[in-house]
Order: sequence, then structure tokens, then C-alpha cells
Amino acid sequence: MRKETQKEMAAKAAALYVRDGMTLGLGTGSTAYYFIREAGAMAAKGFRFRAVVTSKKSRELALAFHIPVISPEETEFIDLAIDGVDEIDKDFCAVKGGGGALLREKIVASKAHEVIWIMDESKLVDRLGAFPLPVEVLPFGSRWTADAAKRLGGDVRLRCVEGRPYRTDNGNAILDMTFPQRTDYRTADRELRRIPGVLETGFFDAICSRIIVGGRDGVREILNPERVCMTAMDESF
Repeated sequence: MRKETQKEMAAKAAALYVRDGMTLGLGTGSTAYYFIREAGAMAAKGFRFRAVVTSKKSRELALAFHIPVISPEETEFIDLAIDGVDEIDKDFCAVKGGGGALLREKIVASKAHEVIWIMDESKLVDRLGAFPLPVEVLPFGSRWTADAAKRLGGDVRLRCVEGRPYRTDNGNAILDMTFPQRTDYRTADRELRRIPGVLETGFFDAICSRIIVGGRDGVREILNPERVCMTAMDESF
């Protein structure tokens, strides 16, 4: 079964968690596209919700599917954030940012009552490291920032597109880092964020309440017991 089909299956399953009147957080990338499309189909059927988006591309998609888009300043919280991942381990720690929206994605996820990551089965890994860790940095002094990041022991590459440095929607650069095996990503994340010029990393520390995986045998959901319990407590107050 094709990966795109698996992504679409996961997106359809995630849409079952959308409720009328919600404020949604919409991610960025090929997997998020399928969810935005599914949410658009729900809007066409009369569901009322609004969305905070994590990129210009996702904003264009949402508006194309007639989903009302608001700025972060227009809401105090997000009911449900749904996005894809580049890889995720058994402890629900994920690497995101292949689409370049990691900083906005982390801001949105941090304000969400519930976070669901959706994916095809290839994104499940025993240990993080197959996908480079994106690090969003200021363009000013980015070479110095990269040199400092290298001293942590990883390989650092400035992300380029068509021979030119890539720029995020925030106007920043991205360093893609590859670490040696058995690197503790929590430690690496903490050390990276201490470097002047580093704005955020693509390491998401078990923030999701569940993951939804499309695979050859259908869709399966895996709950993060710590986050699901927290969500249940939030709803009880």
C-alpha cells in the first residue's frame, strides 16, 4: 500500500475527533494536507470550526477548502492540533520540521488542549535519528550558530533549495543536524537551545496524546497514557 494512501487513512481517522465549534491547529506538510482536505469536507457539510495555521501554504489550503483562518492573537487556546511527523519513537518523542514550519508548529502544539500526530507506518522508529533534526536559526550569524552546533557532536548542514539558503515563513534559516547513534535527543535539544541564534528545534518531547498510523493492515491508534490522562483532567474542570 502506498504511503500517500496510508497518510490519507490516518487523516480520515483523525477527523473523527473534530467537534463542532472547535478551534483547530493545522500543521504543515504532505500528511497535514490530507487532514486539511478532510476538514474542508466537514466544513462543506455544515461543521463550524476555525483554525490557526502553521504556514502560508497551510493557510492557502485551508482557505481553498473554506476553513476560516484566525491569527493566534484571536484565541486563548486551541482545542485540537493535528499534524504529521517526520519520525516518532516508542516514547512518543518526535522529530518534525521537514516542511520548515517547526517553530510555528511547536507554538501551536504548546497551546493545544490535545495534540494528535498522524502518519504512515514508515514514520515509526525504534530510535530517533533516521531523519535529520531541523533547527531554526536567525540568518544573522548563522555560520557561527552552525559552528557552535557542530561542537555538540553532530553533522550540520544549512538547508538549501535550488542552490540557495532556505527561508522559513518567519524569514529564518534551518540547520539540518544528524547525530551519532544513541544520542539523547532531550539533552541535544536542551544544549542546542542554549546557543545564541537558535530559535527552536524540531524535537517534540512526547507532547501528543495519541498517534494515528495508517498502515498495510489498516489504521491503528496508539495512546500516550500520560498525555491522555492530562487531557481527561483538563476536561473535568
